[in-house]
Amino acid sequence: MAPKAKKSGSKKKKITKADRLKQILEEEEKRQKEEEEARVKYEKEEMERLEIQRIENEKLQKLEAKDLERRNEELEELYLLEACFPEAEKLKRDNRFLSQWKHYIECDGSPDPSIAQEINTFITLWKEETNETLEEVIEKSKLVLNLIEKLKLILLETPPYDLQGKNIIQYQESILELQELLHLKFNRATEILLRQASTLADLDSGNMEKVIQDENVTLYIWANLKKNPRHRSIRFSETQTGFEIPRILATSDIALRLLHTHYDHVTPLSPVLTPSQEHFSIVTDFVKEEVKSVQTAVSKDLQEENKQENESNLVHEEETKAEGQGDVEEQMILKEGLQKYTYPPETTEDLEAENVFPPIEVTLEVHENVIFFENPMVARWDAEGKQWKTDGISNVSYKSEERLITFNLETFCPVTLIQDAHINMPYQSWELRPLDVNKVLLTITTVFTELQIQIKENLCMLASIKVNNKNHSSILEEKWMTPVSFIIALKKAGLNIFPTGHSHLYVVINYKHPSVEVKAYRQMALLSSAFAFCWSKWNTACDSKKTVFQVREHLLKEEPIRNPNWTLLMFSGDRAQSLKINESSDAFSEALKEETEFHSTLYHMVKDFASQEAMRAVRRSNCQFVDSVCHMLLSTRLLSYS
Repeated sequence: MAPKAKKSGSKKKKITKADRLKQILEEEEKRQKEEEEARVKYEKEEMERLEIQRIENEKLQKLEAKDLERRNEELEELYLLEACFPEAEKLKRDNRFLSQWKHYIECDGSPDPSIAQEINTFITLWKEETNETLEEVIEKSKLVLNLIEKLKLILLETPPYDLQGKNIIQYQESILELQELLHLKFNRATEILLRQASTLADLDSGNMEKVIQDENVTLYIWANLKKNPRHRSIRFSETQTGFEIPRILATSDIALRLLHTHYDHVTPLSPVLTPSQEHFSIVTDFVKEEVKSVQTAVSKDLQEENKQENESNLVHEEETKAEGQGDVEEQMILKEGLQKYTYPPETTEDLEAENVFPPIEVTLEVHENVIFFENPMVARWDAEGKQWKTDGISNVSYKSEERLITFNLETFCPVTLIQDAHINMPYQSWELRPLDVNKVLLTITTVFTELQIQIKENLCMLASIKVNNKNHSSILEEKWMTPVSFIIALKKAGLNIFPTGHSHLYVVINYKHPSVEVKAYRQMALLSSAFAFCWSKWNTACDSKKTVFQVREHLLKEEPIRNPNWTLLMFSGDRAQSLKINESSDAFSEALKEETEFHSTLYHMVKDFASQEAMRAVRRSNCQFVDSVCHMLLSTRLLSYS
């Protein structure tokens, strides 16, 4: 028998306690050595870091000392440059006086609305004219609206220290009187037209239909002469504007008037604030549609008699309160001429009113010059509460392509189309770029639109609009206006990019301290003739007492640069510095850019890297131009609302 094979391998040698202890000691020695090496390395690195920090601190201290040493000199130079702002105010004051003088020597018959005697005489004389036609009233309304706009501009453009309290009250009272008188004139002229209703009857329907319009007003009038219960759909010829009326109105002696004004004749005036208060204005309603039902107190027989007798002896207008009006039949047993018809009558029980006096369907054409970024809301004027409300309106339908809006109205009253005043806030980005001598382009991009605004001397102009990345035409394009008039015009067109003192309650903003903002805008305006400025994402990363934006020299002779190099600046109102980071950096840092210094002003900050030609262009800037750029920057508040 063969011998047994040996087992492969052998048993592991057992580690003795001595070996184990030796291993532990070696590992401990190694660990201590590594720790010592790490400690030495850390201490060395820390010493190097502290040395670098010490050098940096010394450098910063020297820069701060240098900044402090020349601070007074820089501020004095800035003060001389900012003398352009009071100079611009003086020119505006001189222009106001010159405008008054030109009006005086022209003697064109129109009153100077700022002179109480002239405007009061105008109002008194117009009140005495009692037999004007609608065409005459509409023609006269052009002058009246111009006078109202002049008064509003005086209140908005005149600095508070140039306005006395009594003058403010006088101008506001004149505005209200002119508005009320204009409305009264439309009522009287409507009555005069309705006296001729039977002679103006349509051959097909037998009812009267009339459309009169100009650039400010479109007037639609329909008189129910036939009282045909089947004729309940009213559409004014060649328009989509009209009503769907209930049977009870289709069989009544009524006239329907729709007064579509392109101005606000309902909302009370905003108060003019004292210098210690914030002075902001806002327009959230853009299209005014007045829908009224007027009860004709003259029967068909009386209309025939009117042809033979003196009309002025038969009919006159009388304003009556709602509680003094009865139902349709009762307003017929009356002889005072046209009466406002309350719909539904207040004496009608609720259940009966719901069945007999249902809501009236109204279709309106939205003016082509008004931009809605979302479907407009319909609001009605509450005369008692003096405010716009959305109750009493139902079944709203908007066709954006046809610009038609249809809704049901429980009662006849003034209505308006509104949209969120802050729909274009906050902005996504902005840029201010020189175009020519004393001329710049301000571009503001929002979620819905991109606006390009040109500014030159004391004027502004809408250069272009893009809505949803598509070019959009507007009658405001290529029209130069003063900054205040321009802002008002944009708001009326639905292009509101102008925050108010309350806007921060409705929009999440990147709040910046007002004094910092004002100083930044003033100095950006001073530099705008030779430097471009634009939005930076890091402006949201710094605190409220600092602003961050990009700047670069932009001489007019330069060819457009595809990817220009911008310098990132941080400005706190009393210190400007270049930042080490750029727009592509991973994190925000206030570290100073290498080989740059601190300065007390933006002007001296950009002077460090600017050409002499650029600085000469800055010093040659027109004071009115600088003032207008500053006005637009202050009005848009780009640093807080983007």
